[in-house]
Amino acid sequence: MSFVQVIEFRTSKIDEMRKVGEDWEAAAGGDSRARRRVMCSDRDDPGRYLNIVFFDSYESAMENSENPVTQEYSQRLMELADGPPTFHNLDVIEEA
Repeated sequence: MSFVQVIEFRTSKIDEMRKVGEDWEAAAGGDSRARRRVMCSDRDDPGRYLNIVFFDSYESAMENSENPVTQEYSQRLMELADGPPTFHNLDVIEEA
């Protein structure tokens, strides 16, 4: 079953966060289990962002989370955030 993780966060340093995200993608390379990633900004709430990450399964998402490269870059991202993120872990039950 496909899996989507939505990471909701606030930051006043989105350009720096995006750069760290790009660095993570380069560092993780073929070890990344993420299949697709979409970064969104909330039009109605400036400073609020959602990173939507698509995986083949919950298990592959957990493998990705346990990757030392992911853990290192995740820490760097959280240092740029304005508070802790909120994670939404979603099993895909239908896709059109």
